[in-house]
Amino acid sequence: MTAGTDPRVPPVAAGDAGGAEGSPAGAAGALDVSVKQVRREQLHQLVRSKPFLVGALILLWWIVCAIFGTSFAPYSATAANIVSTQLAPSAAHWFGTNDVGEDVLSRVIVGARDILEIAPLATLFGTVVGTTIGLAQGYLRGAFDMIVGRIVDAALSLPTVIVAFLFVVAVGPSTFTLIMVIGFVFSLIIARTVRTAVLGERDLDYIAAARLRGESVLHVMFVEILPNVLGPIIVEFTVRLGYAIFTIATLSFLGFGVQLPTPDWGADIAVNSNYLAAGYWWETLFPALAIASLVIAINLIGDSIEAVLVQ
Repeated sequence: MTAGTDPRVPPVAAGDAGGAEGSPAGAAGALDVSVKQVRREQLHQLVRSKPFLVGALILLWWIVCAIFGTSFAPYSATAANIVSTQLAPSAAHWFGTNDVGEDVLSRVIVGARDILEIAPLATLFGTVVGTTIGLAQGYLRGAFDMIVGRIVDAALSLPTVIVAFLFVVAVGPSTFTLIMVIGFVFSLIIARTVRTAVLGERDLDYIAAARLRGESVLHVMFVEILPNVLGPIIVEFTVRLGYAIFTIATLSFLGFGVQLPTPDWGADIAVNSNYLAAGYWWETLFPALAIASLVIAINLIGDSIEAVLVQ
């Protein structure tokens, strides 16, 4: 018996051939498949992007250095040798040696460890806190949005490095302090970005439907809205990661980051820059190139992700 002759089965419209496509469940399933296809295509575009691949390879190199650097560095990064001080780059010391005879290449390799430990953790902390604040601001609006907005404006009236510097000076330099301070400062910037994205979503039909279903505020913010603003959050994470590296290097340069003799790019630049006028350029150049290459790699990755999301 066909659907058209069985009184227990409603007739199926011609445009709904297949039945499931015309039902709400079928429409939801089709939408889910469409979203998965879009994400799969975005991933394919990303891995075919040359800037993304170049950035990923450079970043991968520094991650390997951070994890396994002490295993393949040619010398101990903290082994001083007074008979080999300030040697120019050579076959024995590819990047030369510094004022106490430490191998510059070994210090550059091992120096990736602390900066790639602090920067991602600080950025992740800032992203989580900033996303939560931005979601609450954009969705709740009203007095909460106004009060938090004024606090954010006041905190961001000073440059990021200055704010971080003041906190570190007050509390004292340590890995935990750097993560918390940089993460807090970045959370305010990320909150503003997320708030703007949420304002474009809060009045759409699917949010109204969630309210009609009686969903809680937390459910609406984190289950309904958050997945739809992940694009700007991911881009903001990559941008802030690059700034975090610069901030950590700057604080180390000023003496309030990672402390010597621990290998650190910013601290090495600060100490060895005194010898530039004497012609010992390699002691400063190679740590500076390491910072630049890492930031460029992250920017290439971030720009590639943003380009794919925009398309």
